[in-house]
Amino acid sequence: MNLFQLLKRGFNPFQNNSALKKELLNTKKIDEPEMVIPTPEMASQVIKPKIEVPEISIPQEMTIREAFDFGLKIKAKVINKTSYSGLQGRINRFLKWLDLNNGSQNGISTLDKKTIITYLNLVLENTSARNRNNTRIDLSSLIQVLVDNEIIKDNIVKSINTLNSKPERNKTYSTNQEIDLLKYLHENDEILLLFIQFIYYNFLRPVEVCRLKVGDLDLEGKKLFVRAKNKAVKIKIIPQKLIDLLPDLSKMNPEHLLFTPTQIGGEWDAEEKNRRDHFSKRFKTVKDQFKLGKDYGLYSFRHTSITNLYRELNKKLTPFETKSTLMQITGHQTMEALEKYLRDIDAALPEDYSHLLK
Repeated sequence: MNLFQLLKRGFNPFQNNSALKKELLNTKKIDEPEMVIPTPEMASQVIKPKIEVPEISIPQEMTIREAFDFGLKIKAKVINKTSYSGLQGRINRFLKWLDLNNGSQNGISTLDKKTIITYLNLVLENTSARNRNNTRIDLSSLIQVLVDNEIIKDNIVKSINTLNSKPERNKTYSTNQEIDLLKYLHENDEILLLFIQFIYYNFLRPVEVCRLKVGDLDLEGKKLFVRAKNKAVKIKIIPQKLIDLLPDLSKMNPEHLLFTPTQIGGEWDAEEKNRRDHFSKRFKTVKDQFKLGKDYGLYSFRHTSITNLYRELNKKLTPFETKSTLMQITGHQTMEALEKYLRDIDAALPEDYSHLLK
């Protein structure tokens, strides 16, 4: 109540206003709401607002097969076709083995180290230590993709040991074997002969020859552009001796493969692995003519040529100068790698030491 109303009701600041005060205190305040104290019975009748909680869907765990299929899709985008083909084959064989043991439809979290070891032991028993180790590498590589994508926590394959395995390396040809083989090829299969001459004179691996296109040869600049596995294109010198053996490439399509089953320079709808296998099988028919075993193959021409070159250089240069020159030609990345290679193919043999014997 404001001062004007008090004065209107007779309030006088210079007199005793106790009667007016009493009157005002006994007057009901109609503008103030009456306070109601709720009883327990009243509280039970209160309608509580309904709070809707959204449903949370918990993602279902991938099965082993689903997780591995996911990993294969990732791998297909980051490695070349040849590497992927080998990886896919080994992974699918593992999944097939799991299917036989009712395991591929289990959750990925159930895949344990013991299961992997059991399978690797089976691979070892049926094939070789080398294939077992390669299978271990591919399983580890794929499972690491799952770790990187937070599908599983740990790569259980990394702690599995690698077995010692003796690498299979083709032998070098003797001088007489080399002469007889090249003569036979010249008379019976000139396409295969030229294929081998790229291995022999340019020290290429068979699969690298299979990758060559017509446009990869710069004959004027004497350069060869080689697509190596998982590496950038590397440039090698084409020796004049090899250039002299080539047909006229100027009118050929640069995008055509240099080697096909029936001609030099043409189209060939086949995967890289199948192209390499074609020439390996083609050379096997030649080996059979000379009764050469599995220790000899297309790789043997590379070993033979490098051995011959090493011994020729070593006649005039010191061992270090010989290896330094050879390293530039063969394409080995380090001196240690070249030295190991030379030891493996027995290129660095000593001179006759009869005079030292008593």
